[in-house]
Amino acid sequence: MNIADPALRRIVALALAEDLGGRGDVTGQATIPDHVRARFELRARSPGVLAGRAAAAATLAQVDSRIEARWHLDDGARLAAGTPIASLSGPARAILTAERTALNFLGRLSGIATLTRAFVDAVAGTSARIAHTRKTSPGLRALELAAVAAGGGAAHRFGLDDAVLIKDNHVAVCGGVAAALERARQSAGHMTRISVEIDHLGQLDEALDGGAEVILLDNFSLSDLGAAVARTTGLSVILEASGGVALDSVRAIAETGVDIISVGAITHSAPSLDLGLDAQ
Repeated sequence: MNIADPALRRIVALALAEDLGGRGDVTGQATIPDHVRARFELRARSPGVLAGRAAAAATLAQVDSRIEARWHLDDGARLAAGTPIASLSGPARAILTAERTALNFLGRLSGIATLTRAFVDAVAGTSARIAHTRKTSPGLRALELAAVAAGGGAAHRFGLDDAVLIKDNHVAVCGGVAAALERARQSAGHMTRISVEIDHLGQLDEALDGGAEVILLDNFSLSDLGAAVARTTGLSVILEASGGVALDSVRAIAETGVDIISVGAITHSAPSLDLGLDAQ
């Protein structure tokens, strides 16, 4: 997303409205005259990967167009503690009004990018790709998935309208993997990819016979993941592993030969990266 994106502008406007309420920044109004100018440096306080620059820039612009931001790095840049990210100058009160909302976006999104990069680095040298899930903060999915991309993660479906993904509850309601796949095949157009989640190896042949193009192996053991890979070698089907994936287990999962490892933790459990804005 870029600073001119209407969706980004709406997200930022909501965040600012939440912080400013009906009266605005009463502290800034009480202590700093509007004409006072200042310069600030935005720096990383912890190592990580930068993400959220567009959201932070949009925040500054919405608060006061007189704020000048000179960005030193783009999303995806690796940060060390102390790395300068941007120099801000302009009305001091406006910059301080925008500070927390801008840092909230940058910290949250850089945290996602940082954790994503840790998972990507953990599977380096294998053929597996790390992908996101839909376990995102309501209303912030576009920003959070852009942060995953900044960290080197792969795209999954953005929403329910992207692709057919038959989950375990769909299978249960339909009466089985084969029945669910048959209904999906009758409904979906030839351009729509169909994926199905299976819970055990006994469902694998049913998924293959039903024409699934992606098979999601949910909470499989390492041995069962390996067996699924061996069973599908040479077939045009993508195998995706998911369920409880952690940094200390992802390498072993990747080494089974699966194509995709989807990790909900990179969005729902990423800690914010520590960034700070200091007057110069």
